[in-house]
Amino acid sequence: MKRIILLIILNFSLFSFGQNLPEGFIYLSDIDKTIQLELRYLSNNNFIGKQIDGYHKNCIIVTKQSAKYLLKVQQSLLKKGLSLKIFDAYRPQQAVDHFVRWAKVLNDTLMKKEYYPNVSKSQLFNKGYIASKSGHSRGSTVDLTIVNTKTGNELDMGSPYDFFGEQSHPFYKKLSKVQKENRFFLRKIMMENNFKPYENEWWHFTLIKEPFPNTYFNFPVE
Repeated sequence: MKRIILLIILNFSLFSFGQNLPEGFIYLSDIDKTIQLELRYLSNNNFIGKQIDGYHKNCIIVTKQSAKYLLKVQQSLLKKGLSLKIFDAYRPQQAVDHFVRWAKVLNDTLMKKEYYPNVSKSQLFNKGYIASKSGHSRGSTVDLTIVNTKTGNELDMGSPYDFFGEQSHPFYKKLSKVQKENRFFLRKIMMENNFKPYENEWWHFTLIKEPFPNTYFNFPVE
């Protein structure tokens, strides 16, 4: 009987707390449960249209340094009735490999209309939308937006997350005044908290002086 109880406790512990992360990494929910998340690569709602290899649980994993600064961003936003919403953070190398395999199958265009209507799939490598290595695999890059905590609605940024096209460039000119202001606000608050933006994606930020600048990890998101 004692053995059965012990096994139940051990299984519950594993289920509750997930895997033992490598040194320097943390589950973001362990330090802040107010930051919202929608892990797109865990679902079919992404540019491939299928769950991506390496994503097993709806949780955000980042380096401890990144978590510290994301917490500061969130604290500032909450005072304004706003919140971060994270689409992706640490991304295992196996997920990146999945992207690369998919990009080479030119007739698999299930989500083209939603995510890359004006870009030929054969050009995704040349235009830099798909690469064999990703900063996300180093653990200090995040894809995110801002939501209104009262309505739950995302601020209008002028293009959807992971949209392949010029519309996603941070300073795309054909945006409304509100869309430009929202992008600038996100960019400003992230830069004020030690994150640098990416020139082709308004949602993409990497911690300055990231702790693992040359290491691409491959443990799963679970």
